[in-house]
Amino acid sequence: MDFKTLFESYSWDEVKESIYNKSSSDVETALAKTQRNLEDFKALISPSAMAYLEPMAQLSHRLTQERFGKTLQMYVPMYLSNECQNICTYCGFSLDNKIHRRTLTDKEIIREAESIKSMGYDHILLVTGEANTSVGVPYFEKAMALLRPYFSHIAIEVQPLDQTEYEALISLGLNTVLVYQETYHKDEYKTHHPKGKKANFDYRLATPDRLGRAGIHKIGLGALFGLEDWRTDSFFTALHLDYLEKVYWKTKYSISFPRLRPFSGGLEPKVEMSDRELVQLICAYRIFNQEVELSISTRETENFRNHIIKLGITSISAGSKTNPGGYSVDPQSLEQFEISDERSPQEIATMIKAQGYEPVWKDWDRTLA
Repeated sequence: MDFKTLFESYSWDEVKESIYNKSSSDVETALAKTQRNLEDFKALISPSAMAYLEPMAQLSHRLTQERFGKTLQMYVPMYLSNECQNICTYCGFSLDNKIHRRTLTDKEIIREAESIKSMGYDHILLVTGEANTSVGVPYFEKAMALLRPYFSHIAIEVQPLDQTEYEALISLGLNTVLVYQETYHKDEYKTHHPKGKKANFDYRLATPDRLGRAGIHKIGLGALFGLEDWRTDSFFTALHLDYLEKVYWKTKYSISFPRLRPFSGGLEPKVEMSDRELVQLICAYRIFNQEVELSISTRETENFRNHIIKLGITSISAGSKTNPGGYSVDPQSLEQFEISDERSPQEIATMIKAQGYEPVWKDWDRTLA
């Protein structure tokens, strides 16, 4: 059985109703267990669990330290291109957004790499818009060849690919792929993706399966909070994670928590997610799954990120630029979205150390051969 078959056995409305009907007793039962299931996760993300935020935070803190110690992995994105063939209502790179399009040349990639390397990073996340013709697998292969001398860990967040294409990139040193479903609400997904390959909900949904079969080291999952009910989307993300861990048990997994941020053209969130609710969700994931890596980006504010790192987060970005060439080549080009925490990587590292943690500048699982 693939994930699509499992996914289609669930009803969005029934899952949502189940989450919102969870009681205080359900939350207490979940917290008392040593192993939690998906029903427990529903309780931990339910409105009833908001009254248990303090014990959830304490438990999440303890479980995270037991598994990951007092370390925090640092990462940074390198945007290679803002060319995109999709229309997405929430993205600054959307095809219908009239911006100057740019794809980095070989020389520009090296300039960006040198700038990022000078910050201390040994872990790079390559990001592009979804443009198969101009920014496809041959471009990724060339970029990875240029970047391997600079970084021991290479991750990508690009358009979904076929299994054979992932296999080709893995053979060249690709370690991690991030692919977010954005929302698991199929009708709402169509509303926000009216044109382009990304409009194919099922193909995107099956991407982690293709990655698992290809033998990728790590898969990153997530939903974009603001498009639909965050609790229901988070349940389906947890369902996806639970399925993948059972089927592709050699692969590692991470979860990200992007909240809709302003961009050129703007989309107001359909559903607001408060800081307290995001804390609840982060703690719920950690209590549900002690192995999964949890990542927080510069979308969030300085104050929020200062306080969240002890509550379950294991990975944090710093000094991020969300535009192609943003570090040295073309700092003024249009960003994909606005960032909130503009501190330098060294400032973030100092903050992490002040809280008794150790920043890690490369992935702790594996380095490239």
